[in-house]
Amino acid sequence: MYIIAGLGNPGKQYENTPHNMGFITVDHIAEKLGIKIDKIKFKALVGETNYKGEKLILIKPQTYMNLSGESVREVMSFYKADIENLIVIYDDVDIEVGRIRVRSKGSAGSHNGMRNIIYLLKDDNFPRIRLGIKSDRSTKMQLRDYVTGGFAKEDVKPLEEAVENATGAALCIVEEGIDIAMNRFNVRR
Repeated sequence: MYIIAGLGNPGKQYENTPHNMGFITVDHIAEKLGIKIDKIKFKALVGETNYKGEKLILIKPQTYMNLSGESVREVMSFYKADIENLIVIYDDVDIEVGRIRVRSKGSAGSHNGMRNIIYLLKDDNFPRIRLGIKSDRSTKMQLRDYVTGGFAKEDVKPLEEAVENATGAALCIVEEGIDIAMNRFNVRR
């Protein structure tokens, strides 16, 4: 069993914002696999399927970004899932727009949603996929305004590519493991 959690903020006003790259990617995975993320459980929107012989649970925590750990902890506890089978997908303002970075474990960095997950799970030994949102605009605006504002026109295509790559990386982790996913998707430009 794998749990893929995409981080973001609920509500129309946050729908297409840099801070919702996790939600956008999980929606893309669901679309690719032909499943709906429409059940409300664990303080999240949830979708389930079987993928390549594995039960796959997609979640979008509805607790707002900074409390994402509440939802993730409930899902992990209910399913008694192994920590290594949790994949968290989220935005990262320290990575250039359009790039992704796949890691097997690590700290939260400056991301409050990840910080809350690690704090509540009391463990950071789970894969994560970070989608870069750093751009010229991100360095000229207040961080809060940037991550909850709309996308710049020039960032749309690179971000679409990042979502496609993050989708591939998440499914690669499920099918072939984290090491292969890191080798395949952590490509330098």
